[in-house]
Amino acid sequence: MRIARFSIDGNVAFGAVEGDSPPGSTEGLVLDIIKGIPFADFELSGTKVPLSKVRLLPPVLPNKVVAFGRNYAAHAKELGNEVPDSPYAFFKPSTSVIGPGDAIQYPSFSREVHYEAELAVVIGRMCREVPRERAREVILGYTCANDVTARDAQKSEKQWARAKGFDTACPLGPWVETDLEPSDLTIQCTVNGQQRQLGRTSEMIHSIEDLIVNITEAMTLLPGDVVLTGTPAGVGPLNVGDEVAVTIEGIGTLTNKVIKRG
Repeated sequence: MRIARFSIDGNVAFGAVEGDSPPGSTEGLVLDIIKGIPFADFELSGTKVPLSKVRLLPPVLPNKVVAFGRNYAAHAKELGNEVPDSPYAFFKPSTSVIGPGDAIQYPSFSREVHYEAELAVVIGRMCREVPRERAREVILGYTCANDVTARDAQKSEKQWARAKGFDTACPLGPWVETDLEPSDLTIQCTVNGQQRQLGRTSEMIHSIEDLIVNITEAMTLLPGDVVLTGTPAGVGPLNVGDEVAVTIEGIGTLTNKVIKRG
């Protein structure tokens, strides 16, 4: 099931996305509005709205986004970094989250902002100390993410809080796919229609299960929290006016434009 979060006539709701459409298009798609929230038992209302008539929002509003760096060997190498022996975690605040079609605002403190296409894992229930064999049980589904990074700040500052956590630095969407085998999916990033990244989730050093075990050893994950799983090689610059799109096999495409921060 594809679960979207959306607004219409000033109201916010979740809905199940139904139908098929050409890549990058919402033509032919409708939303069956969900009674309740997707983190508990819910029913479909039968009330359907064309997707073209609503504004898609970030598919979840996470309490926290836990991201993992250098989880693809080729990406670590391209930035001159060693591959870590264990998962390398950092945070992106909830205020960095935006949805499909929202603008990435180029931060005033940076001159080198990069895209990073990633598979995002959406947590479905509260969990801690999760055994590896049960990691899939705490997952609601998967969505596309762009771990937008102020690369110059990342290089010059010991902590990545500003480099990775500025407002609009975490686009998510377009929806959550709940029925997906994530172990070998194509991840692609384009800028202005030109391919910049192309990789597969099978290239991850540490699996999704490993990442969930690692983080829940330390802290509780809540429903709606998001885990970013790392980016394949090919990261590079974004400029004001660019349109960046992250496409993941079996999920869809997340598109955002870059604007000057006002």
